[in-house]
Amino acid sequence: MRLRRMLAIWAAKITEKVSVHIFHRQGVTWAGKIALKICPSILKELAGQVKNDIFIVCGTNGKTTTNNMLCAAIEAEGYKVICNHTGSNMLNGVVAAFALGAGLGGNLKADYACIEIDEASTRRVFPHFKPDYMVLTNLFRDQLDRYGEIDITMNILKEVMQSAPAMKVIVNGDDALSAYLAMDSGNPYVTYGISEKVLDDKDSHEIREGRFCKCCGAPLHYNFYHYSQLGDYACTGCDFKRPEILFDGSEIEVGDQLAFTVEGRRIRANYKGFYNIYNILAAYTAVRSGGIPVEHFNDMLAKFNPENGRMEQFCIKDTKIVLNLAKNPAGFNQNISAVMQDETLKDIIIVINDNAQDGTDVSWLWDVDFDRFKEANVGSITVSGIRCHDMGLRMKYVDIPSMLEADVEKAICERVENGCGNLYVLVNYTALFSTRNVLKRLEENR
Repeated sequence: MRLRRMLAIWAAKITEKVSVHIFHRQGVTWAGKIALKICPSILKELAGQVKNDIFIVCGTNGKTTTNNMLCAAIEAEGYKVICNHTGSNMLNGVVAAFALGAGLGGNLKADYACIEIDEASTRRVFPHFKPDYMVLTNLFRDQLDRYGEIDITMNILKEVMQSAPAMKVIVNGDDALSAYLAMDSGNPYVTYGISEKVLDDKDSHEIREGRFCKCCGAPLHYNFYHYSQLGDYACTGCDFKRPEILFDGSEIEVGDQLAFTVEGRRIRANYKGFYNIYNILAAYTAVRSGGIPVEHFNDMLAKFNPENGRMEQFCIKDTKIVLNLAKNPAGFNQNISAVMQDETLKDIIIVINDNAQDGTDVSWLWDVDFDRFKEANVGSITVSGIRCHDMGLRMKYVDIPSMLEADVEKAICERVENGCGNLYVLVNYTALFSTRNVLKRLEENR
């Protein structure tokens, strides 16, 4: 068995190197697929060699950032961690994280593992190992043609939670859907959230998920919303309500940097987006729940670069560029909020694809509050990608002029040459890796 495991690890490492350096593609998925083909038990064997705990991160938005931040926080305390940093979060990507992190001798030397897993893929991963902790960030409507309604995702997660009854769920208590799922699963759980009103959303037109109680079906009453369905809620027909929050973020600051207080500690991060408060709070809660020190948490945040297209920064010919993923209405609305925090003049490129991994139905674009760009001091908007015409039509319906350039590289180069020097590139899922490669290449050749 060890010889087969060694061959699988060698094959995975070679595949990943060839994919990146010769074909200029992210080879993680193929590396995992080949490793699993050679040694079907490789994931079970390597996961069993993790000395301490295995954390997994699930949820619609924020998985990659939260998982990478959790990994960085544990590493900052001096531990070795296995992590699927690239966000390849289906079974093959999970296998690759362990195989690529193992030594050529076939063994894994790691204190912890932090693994992001696609919600639907948990059914395929959990038979190989049972995690010690699940971080559940949120549950939003996402790619209905691929995943169906949220109830389907919730049923899958409940099933896998109950298959690992000792697994502790670290849940966003401000999300009624996630909180209900954690309570209903029977697993032990820990909550994090924000109990004070932070933003005034009276003019928001966001689509709210989970407006009805999962216990009795009655409407939920909200004292306030943070965004989407996240907020302070209670059922009007039964005793279901927002649970008591154990790790409560307070004294929130949102602007050029983020800051909040939890457990008497002042946490600061030099990036934007209110949604990142939740990502940081989730990672902090996971570290604390795992009994790991947080002495260097702020030091970690000072060095942490989200990368992988999550508020990732580039500079090309004196143009500052921010790349960010936006793959569903809730995520895109938070992207718009983050862009609006920058009050200086800016250009925007929106790249929309409809490949299989994106979901071929792009009707979700009509649930995004693009009209808010009118108040964002925007110099220009360029629509790009496979469905650039759909995005252009969406802009027309909110009376916002846009330029159309299907080729992403041409769109970026045109704005670098003729833009205002401050560019935001917002992409959906399959546009992320290729756009990031374009930006990296242009930055290196500037």
